[in-house]
Amino acid sequence: MQRSGYGQSPPLHHPVPQHVSTVPQLRSPPPPTSQPHSGYDGSPYQQQGRAPSGNMFGQYGNFINDPAAQLASQFGQTAFKQGQEYLEQNVNRFVSVSALKHYFNVTNSYVINKLYLVLFPWRHKPWSRKQTVGPGGQEGWYLPPRDDINSPDMYIPVMSLVTYIFLQTLIAGLRGQFQPELFGYIATTALVVVIVEILGLKLGCYLLSISNESQLLDLVAYSGYKFVGVIVTISIAEIVNGGKGTGGVIGWTVFGYTFFANALFLMRSLKYVLLPENNNNAQGPMQTMPTEGRAKRSQRLQFLFFYAYIVQLFFMWILSRP
Repeated sequence: MQRSGYGQSPPLHHPVPQHVSTVPQLRSPPPPTSQPHSGYDGSPYQQQGRAPSGNMFGQYGNFINDPAAQLASQFGQTAFKQGQEYLEQNVNRFVSVSALKHYFNVTNSYVINKLYLVLFPWRHKPWSRKQTVGPGGQEGWYLPPRDDINSPDMYIPVMSLVTYIFLQTLIAGLRGQFQPELFGYIATTALVVVIVEILGLKLGCYLLSISNESQLLDLVAYSGYKFVGVIVTISIAEIVNGGKGTGGVIGWTVFGYTFFANALFLMRSLKYVLLPENNNNAQGPMQTMPTEGRAKRSQRLQFLFFYAYIVQLFFMWILSRP
């Protein structure tokens, strides 16, 4: 017996959504439209807010024209001028800046000839300094170093002092003994030597009644020429002795030569300072007191010999040590 309708499944119905949602369609952006432009570089993207062609710095180009920037610039210039004037006023209390510039008025030819004179003074003549007429028609004014090989300068002594400090530290570094404290130690030793030497010279000039306005700067300049001989001694001895210092026959030979050369140079150069002649009519910066006979001149000559040989021997030996 067969049932009617058995095995027939009801028809399937797909669910119908009650709320229809629309999905936006994605579209690519339209290609850029080509517009005539004189500065177009082929890039599809145009820069917005391009700076004007006349100002390469853009919005920062007007910084110089800014009132605040101009005010700051004027303030800085005023502060610099006031600081320079303050420095010159305080320096002039101890050293005349115009007189100090005289000692740095050198040329390359002067420096070369002066170094040759310091190391080889044996046949040099004359040793007297050249004089000229001052700005007010006054006589007795000495020419600057660039115009007179016998004039003392500050350039060679200062550069020799700096070279000496670096040379000693370089040698210590080659020996594996370099320490940062060496710069201060060597510089202090050299400056103490110069200061003690200047004080001794000033004391001797005071006791011997030797006085002139620019004497101090002259003595400072002449006290610094010893560093030229010390540098030559250290350099040659270090090369020849293979890093053993200034000892040995060659080291002492070079030291003896540079010492006698420096002593003769000082003896001949300092005569116009320590052995001034009777010059009552001189009105320049080097006006000196009249001498008081042979006794005073003999004392000055002994003092000059003691300074040029004994004092220089002791100080050059201290500076030449490792």
